[in-house]
Amino acid sequence: MQHEAISIFDMFKIGVGPSSSHTLGPWRAAQLFTAQLDEKGWLQDVVSLEVLLYGSLAKTGVGHGTDIAVMLGLSGEDPVTFAVDHIQPRIQDIRIMKKLLLGGRHEIDFNPTDDIEFLFSESLPFHPNALTFLATLTDGRHIAETYYSIGGGFVKQEMETVAQKQMVNLPFPINTSDDLLHWCRKTGMAIHEVVMENESAWRSEMETRKGILDIWQVMKDCTFRGCHTEGYLPGGLQVKRRASSLNKKLLCGKHYHDYNSWIYEIKQGGTNFQYILDWVSCFALAVNEENASFGRVVTAPTNGAAGVIPAVLQYYICFAGGDSEDKIIQFLLTASEVGSIFKKGATISAAMGGCQAEIGVSSAMAAAALTESLGGTQRQALMAAEIAMEHHLGMTCDPIGGLVQIPCIERNTMGAIKAITASQLALRSSPDYAKVSLDGVIKTMWDTALDMNSKYKETSDGGLAVNVPVGLSEC
Repeated sequence: MQHEAISIFDMFKIGVGPSSSHTLGPWRAAQLFTAQLDEKGWLQDVVSLEVLLYGSLAKTGVGHGTDIAVMLGLSGEDPVTFAVDHIQPRIQDIRIMKKLLLGGRHEIDFNPTDDIEFLFSESLPFHPNALTFLATLTDGRHIAETYYSIGGGFVKQEMETVAQKQMVNLPFPINTSDDLLHWCRKTGMAIHEVVMENESAWRSEMETRKGILDIWQVMKDCTFRGCHTEGYLPGGLQVKRRASSLNKKLLCGKHYHDYNSWIYEIKQGGTNFQYILDWVSCFALAVNEENASFGRVVTAPTNGAAGVIPAVLQYYICFAGGDSEDKIIQFLLTASEVGSIFKKGATISAAMGGCQAEIGVSSAMAAAALTESLGGTQRQALMAAEIAMEHHLGMTCDPIGGLVQIPCIERNTMGAIKAITASQLALRSSPDYAKVSLDGVIKTMWDTALDMNSKYKETSDGGLAVNVPVGLSEC
């Protein structure tokens, strides 16, 4: 059976909020299109350019910053390195000047109001998140390419074949949780050890470790920044940021000067249940408030669910003995594999599966990682992932105003708490008596996604998005 090779750095991508499928994906698609023009020698011949956004990308594109992402991608900027503080000034310049520096080198006339078209009533069959680039060259030729943002920052070009993608032969090919368990049993290795061996197909272990720690550094920075930034989120809903005030209340005036001294003070607060619960919520709120503010985050596996895994990992570090590089690396390796199994067997796109595909998957990833990190067996780790997803089945995606704010931010706190609860249940249980397998719940999630009405799939056409007046502030 053919297997899809997915690296940890596919599941965890550094990028810019607020959405991996609606911001990061279109940004990457714009980069791909520009690179193709350049490779064929057409970049300098472009005289005009139009972008068509279909389906979910059209309906919630403004709230998700899809138009902004496309313009930055076409301008040759990279979401990993572009300074987030420069996003709004750069976009303002494009809108005022009505000019775009294609690929960072070739200036063309470009009016975002006219040249980015939101096709609210049109959707392409392969995936709801579709966009087409139409370029006209000096000789009159028209170039058209369509891309699909399929969740988690993954992008697929129309008519792309498997042969066109880089194929990697993994020592332990995995499509399902049964495959993963098979290799664990055959080798005697833990989940994170199997994953590390697979990563060796791409790079050395030293490079993988460094890359994972770079991912963790972005997660740390994002959490710390979110816990110390006040104000209101952009977009018009006037949602007040809460992580900063909660951080202050929990620390009661304690002094610190950086992330490490902050963590030290958090640990000094003890292990009272309410105290720990508040911190898990604070960590998750912080990340997703940053995400909603076009901050730098890590897809985990998506931007909308970016707070769950960092929150649970911070919990592990602060309250469960996880404060070492080796333990952090093991946690993220295990989490990534569970996420890749969900991607292969179902989806991590809310436009395809609702919020179960984002918060549900991230909660399952975190639950498995925490369970193995706390000494659980491979079967207990997979059991924890199943428990976490089982209690997210059917969760809809209904963002108010098309913004990744309400209910998205709070859902990250719920997903993190569910992950910890699922882990505890699995650690205190025997998988021998489990009635539902992880593969079974993944299939159920996909069946549910197929049955779910499209208005509950990141379109803002149903649920809270139509029952709560836009402009209502959450306190």
